[in-house]
Amino acid sequence: MAFTATQSKPEIQRPVSNLFIALSIITALFMNGLPWEGIWLMLRPDFVALALLYWCMHKPWRIGIGLSWAVGIFADVADASLFGQHALAYSVLAFGGVVLHRRLQMFDLRQQTTQVFGIFVLTYAAYALVHWQVNGYVVWLYFMGCITSTLLWTPMSIMFQAMRQVGSDSERRHRERRP
Repeated sequence: MAFTATQSKPEIQRPVSNLFIALSIITALFMNGLPWEGIWLMLRPDFVALALLYWCMHKPWRIGIGLSWAVGIFADVADASLFGQHALAYSVLAFGGVVLHRRLQMFDLRQQTTQVFGIFVLTYAAYALVHWQVNGYVVWLYFMGCITSTLLWTPMSIMFQAMRQVGSDSERRHRERRP
């Protein structure tokens, strides 16, 4: 099955550089800044949340709650939203990813998607809670973004796994060339 093929090798065989993690999060910040309008704005997936959850799940000792909070502050500034809104939501997301990382890694990607949906719902609930406290109402249609984020979980995970494998293969070849 295609879902289990991406997790065939042990995690220890795939080292990941801090630069690769940082570039993936910075790319996600730029993708969140794309100009979305109308219904597409409500359907917009949270690319930063996807990247943070992936790294919190696969490298919890490198990407945790503190770094997710800092990335959230950058997202607040980039999005010109209420200061701390993304930071709170990404901290909730990182807590779920770090605490459940062993459990999530046990599952194949299809089963992970159902678990990730719950984490995204909690993340979007943090957005809604802040919006409700500030404005007095909740825009329920923005919860559609957690559905599109969940739908992107499998392709994004496969893409990151493939990119990590390419990096691992090139590092191994580089080490083999050294005398």
